[in-house]
This record gives sequence, structure tokens and C-alpha cells, in this order.
Amino acid sequence: MKLLRIILLLPVPPLPFSSAAGRWFYVLVKGLVERGHNVTSFVVCNELEEIGKVDSLFPQPNYDIRCYLIHKNQGMIQKTRSFQRPYSYTFSPELQRDLAIELVQPYDVFHCEVLWSSWLGLKYKERTVVNVHYLFTIDGIFEHSKSLEFQLRRFITYRAEHKLLKAFPRFIALSERLAKYIHQINPQALVHTVPLGLDFSMYPFREQKQINQQPIVGLIGGFNWTPTYSAAQRLLTRLWPEIKRLVPQAKLQIVGRFAKSALAAFTSIEDLEIYEDVPDILPYFANIDVMLYAPISGSGMKVKIMEAFALGTPVVTTSDGVEGIPADDGIHAGICEDDLGLIARTVELLENPFLQQERRIKARQLLESYCNPQITVTQIEQVYQAMLQ
Repeated sequence: MKLLRIILLLPVPPLPFSSAAGRWFYVLVKGLVERGHNVTSFVVCNELEEIGKVDSLFPQPNYDIRCYLIHKNQGMIQKTRSFQRPYSYTFSPELQRDLAIELVQPYDVFHCEVLWSSWLGLKYKERTVVNVHYLFTIDGIFEHSKSLEFQLRRFITYRAEHKLLKAFPRFIALSERLAKYIHQINPQALVHTVPLGLDFSMYPFREQKQINQQPIVGLIGGFNWTPTYSAAQRLLTRLWPEIKRLVPQAKLQIVGRFAKSALAAFTSIEDLEIYEDVPDILPYFANIDVMLYAPISGSGMKVKIMEAFALGTPVVTTSDGVEGIPADDGIHAGICEDDLGLIARTVELLENPFLQQERRIKARQLLESYCNPQITVTQIEQVYQAMLQ
């Protein structure tokens, strides 16, 4: 393949242990540059510390990465623009100015990661590809509240998603489910399905997992995200009481961003431990015997499920939980939609260390064959090639 001039727009930093999307962005930037492409990345950062981390991971002159802080205190003009273009507030005027300068120079591909980034690609549609990670319309994140504010946000957000999905001729989607929905909104669009890639060198896999005297059910994620919060609520109110009855010695661990604040109403539950904003998530994956993630809804690939597979933590989940991964029930994970089935699969794993070992090995092998950087970055290159043709 010929070497290309690529402009990347990333709404979060490409850091291997930051946000879920950041793990993929790390693989993407590193992979494209290592293959010889001329890549300029425009990156949104929340704080100066993130800029320092990006600079240390991607030093000049090997990488051309330009970081911009979100403007925290926005004026009335910026707020009005955010109303017209939801979630565009993350892209500072400085980023938009510098990006526009770059896009009048010769380039081959403008690659926007996450749908909301594509607000900045509307003037450059023919050479723009948009990677859709999730869709609020599918997730129904505003459905749980009937307040006037939420109804207004739902209307504005859903309308904006449809507008952007109709605007571009080419998309990447993380799963067939997302690809099908994009086609429904924009039948003329070309949609390529490419899974997220993980750098497996970051995820050490132990051939044998320690066996806890008190088996531990766990849920790990960011609890300010509606699908993960819904999984926690379902686990605490509908699944855990019966699991605890069937396996009395079992414990429950919930770990992640905003866990304590989001789940404050459940802290009195027996044998429940909640850990919020931990400095290193990997030891918690290693400690739990079964990751039970059963969201009510949630589109796109779930990075925490991918990380559980990568680290050898047995998983019980729903079809939404393994969206974008060709996992089979009873082979790579326990996969079921109803409460009774989820409970039965969890209890079976808790009581059978040999089954845990079998699942964890097969799940890791599946992920290595489907989501490794060589495969995923090659698929991205193929999308670029199709655009040029």
C-alpha cells in the first residue's frame, strides 16, 4: 500500500490506560506511524497532565501530535454553538483554527474518531471517514428521565446524530449492529466494520489464575456511562441477591470511575466492596473470579469486556456486552439475556475452577486473533485504500 498523508482527530488522548477509546487511539496512532504513513493527530485533552503523558509516549520528531485543552469556561457564543452542534464544545477554537489550516494543505484522508468529531469534517466530506463507536439513539441514555431538560437533550442529541449520519459518504463501525443502523439512516453510505484493537503487551496473561477461598463476582467500568450504570443496577438489585443465596460465601466487588458516588444507595448490601478511581485497574481484574456485566442496553464494543478477555478473567454477559466480538456462549463466555440464565452461568463458573480456566484461555485466544493491532490497523488501511480508489 502506498504511504498516505493522514489527518487524525481524536476526542480523547491516545493513552493505553486512560479512557476506553484512548486504548484504541494508542494502537491506531502507533500502528499508522510505524507503517510509514505521514500522520498528524489533533488531540483533545482535559488537563495538562494528559498532554505531558502524550508527549512522553509519542515524542517528536517521530510523531506529529498536537494537543489542545478543552475550554472549561465557555462564553454565550460557545454555548449557543454547542446547542446547535451537541458535544462540539470539546474542540477548542485553537484546535479548530489549526485543523482548518492543515486541511487546506494536501492530504489523503481526514479520519474522525467518534461521531461527534465529525462536526469538524462537514466541509471535507469526500475525503473524510468517521469511526462510530456508539450511538445514543440505540443506547436510549435519556429514556430513564421524563424531565423537561432530559426530553430537550434527547431531542437535540438524537437529531444531531441523525444529521451527522446522513452527512457523510463513508463510515467505520465497531460492530455489525452499528453498521446496520447507519445504513438505515443513510442507505447510500459505505460502512466498513472494523473492531477496536488492543495492545496485548499491556495485558499480561497468567497461564494459571489464583483460586479465591471466597469467590468474587466483579463489575469494572466507568459508572458515569449509562450502559455500565445500568449493568451495576441490574447486578445489585436483580442478580446478586440470588447469586449470594446460591453461593453464600461469595463476595461482590465493583470498581471504577464514579463507582461510590453513582452507587451510594447500595453500599449497605452484604459482602459488597466498592472501589472508586483506583490508580491501577489490572489487579482488580486479576482478583475477581467472574466479571458479570449485563447492561440493559449499550451499543458498540465494551472495552472492559475486552480487557477481561485479555487478562484471563472469566465473563458472564449479554449480547450487548460482547457486541463486535464473535464470542460464543459456553465457549468464550457465558452469554444470556435473561436474569435466570445470567445467574446460572455465574454460579456455574464460581463453583467450577476448571471451567474458569477453560473459558479464560479460549477468550484470550479469540481476542488475540480478532482484535490484535496487526489485523485492526490493516483493516483501517484498507478503508483508506478504498477511499482513494
